[in-house]
Amino acid sequence: MRKLVAAVICILTGLLVSPCSAAESTTEPQLASSGLAVIDWIIIAVYGCGTIGLGWFYSRRQQSTQEYFVGSGNMNPILVGVSLFATLLSTISYLSMPGESLGKGPTMMLAMLALPAVFAIVGFVLLPIYMKQRVTSAYELLEEKLGLSVRLLGASMFVVLRLVWMSLLIFLTAKALTIMLGVGEDKIPLIALATGFVAVVYTSLGGLRAVIITDLIQTILLYGGALLVLGMITYDLGGIGWLPTEWNPDWDTQPIFSTDPSTRVTLVGTLLSYLVWYLCTAGGDQTSVQRFMATKDAAAARRALATQLIVSVIVGVTLGCVGFALLGYFNAHPELLPADITLKDNPDRIFPHFIAFHLPPGVSGLVVAAMFAAAMSSIDSGVNSITAVVMTDGLDRFGLSPKTDKGHVRAARCLAFGIGAIVVLTSTVMGEIPGNITAVTNKTTNLLATPIFGLFFFALFVPFASPKGVWVGAIFGTLTAILIAFGGPLVLQLHLLFEVDPASFGTTLVQTIDKETKSIILSCPDPVSFQWIAPAAITVDIITGTIASLLLPAHVNKLSTQK
Repeated sequence: MRKLVAAVICILTGLLVSPCSAAESTTEPQLASSGLAVIDWIIIAVYGCGTIGLGWFYSRRQQSTQEYFVGSGNMNPILVGVSLFATLLSTISYLSMPGESLGKGPTMMLAMLALPAVFAIVGFVLLPIYMKQRVTSAYELLEEKLGLSVRLLGASMFVVLRLVWMSLLIFLTAKALTIMLGVGEDKIPLIALATGFVAVVYTSLGGLRAVIITDLIQTILLYGGALLVLGMITYDLGGIGWLPTEWNPDWDTQPIFSTDPSTRVTLVGTLLSYLVWYLCTAGGDQTSVQRFMATKDAAAARRALATQLIVSVIVGVTLGCVGFALLGYFNAHPELLPADITLKDNPDRIFPHFIAFHLPPGVSGLVVAAMFAAAMSSIDSGVNSITAVVMTDGLDRFGLSPKTDKGHVRAARCLAFGIGAIVVLTSTVMGEIPGNITAVTNKTTNLLATPIFGLFFFALFVPFASPKGVWVGAIFGTLTAILIAFGGPLVLQLHLLFEVDPASFGTTLVQTIDKETKSIILSCPDPVSFQWIAPAAITVDIITGTIASLLLPAHVNKLSTQK
C-alpha cells in the first residue's frame, strides 16, 4: 500500500517539476508556466492517494468474484444510479458540454428531453427481463437464446468498445491537462500514466464496491467544480448577464430538422441520437447491466435508473451553462485569452484554460481533481466490467479459471491491472480521430454500442432470430456506423486513389494550411452528420438481421448452453 501511494506521489511530483524546471528562481514564473500552485498539486495528490486507500479498504472484505463484480447484488440503488451516471459522463462529457454550448450553440442541451422515453422503455420493458436473470455478465443471456457464437460476439464487441472508449478518455483528459499545466502535448503519455495508474490500482483492488463509492465522491467533486466556475464568473460579471438571450453569430445553424444529412446538429437528430444511444447502452453495455445486477430487484434497478437520469439532467444543464458563462466571461475580457485560443475555433480548450489560469489557487486544484475524478469514474467502471466479461465469458465459460474463490479474485485483480495497462498504452493513438470532442465521442462510442444492443434485441424480442441472421445484422450495422463516422476521410481516400469527385457523396474538398509546417492539408467534411450514426446503425442492423434470420433459420437443435 505504501509503495502504491509513493508511486502516485512520484508521478504527480514529476508532472509538477517538469513544466517549471526552467523557472525555479521565483514563484511567479512557475505559476505563469503551469497555471497550478503547490496547494493545487497537494489537493490532487491527496485525492489520488485517498482513492487507492479506499480500494485497499474494500479489498480486505472480498471473498468471491460475486462480491468483486456485483457487490453481492444488494447495493443501494441511489449509489448505483449515481455511479452509473458518473461512469457514462466522464471527463469527455465534462469538457465537451461546455465546449459545445460555448462554441456551437444550445441544441445539444435539449437532448435531455429524450430521457422520459428512455426511463419508460428501459425501466418497464428491459429491466424486468434482465433482472429475472442474476448473471455476472450480460452476455450470458445471449447464449441461452442464440448460442455460444453470439455470446462471444457480444462479449468481444463490448471489450473492443470499452478499450477504445477508455483510451479516448485518457487521451482527451491528458490533452486537456497539458493546457492547464502549460506543457506540450509530448507530456500526454506521462499524464495518461498518472491518471490510469490511480484508477486501475483502486479498481483492481476494491472491485465494484470501491468503484461505486469512489464514483459518488467523484460526482460530488465534478459537480462542485462546475458550480465553482459558475460562481466565480457570476461574481466577476456582477450577475447572470452571461446567460444568452439571442443566437450568437459564431454558433452553428441548428434547425429543428434538415433534409441535408450533413447538417451537423438538428433538434430531431439530437433527440434520436441520444434516445438510441441511451437505450443501447442501458440494454447492451456490461457497465450498465452490471450496475443493475448489483441491485436487489427490478424495482430497485428502476430507482437506480431514475437516479442516473435525474443527476444527468442536473449536471448536464449545469455544464451547458458553464459554457454560456465562459462565453460571456471572455467576451467581457477578450484580453485574457491567449493568442493561440479563440472562442470560435478552439471552444474545447476554453474550459481547461479557465480552470488553470483564472481560478484561485486551491480552487483550481479542486476542479482539476474533479477532472481526474470524471476520468477515473469511467476508467474504473470500464476496467471492472471488461474484467467481469473476460472472466465470465472467457475463462469461466471454458473452464480455465482458478478453482478456489481466492484464486478467482486474485486472477480478476491481475486481469484488471493488465487491461488498464493496455488502455494507457493505446491512448496515445486516439489523436488521429478528426472532430471536436463531441463529434469524436459520438464517432467512437456508437461504432459498436448499437450492434451490441442489436444482439439483445434479437435474443429477447425476435422469436425466429437465428445465430447466422444475427451475425449478418451485426456486421451490416457496424459497417453502417463506420461509413457514417468516417465518411469524410473515406471520401478523401477515394478522391486521392481513384480521383472520385467528393461532390458525388454530397461533400467537398477542403484545403487548410498547417500552422507549424505550412504544408497543405486536404480533408473532406463528413457527408452525414455524426448524429445519425446510432439511429442509422440500429435500423440497418434490425432490418438486415430480420431478413437474414428468415432466410437462414436456426437449426432445430440450438447450440449448447453449457456454462
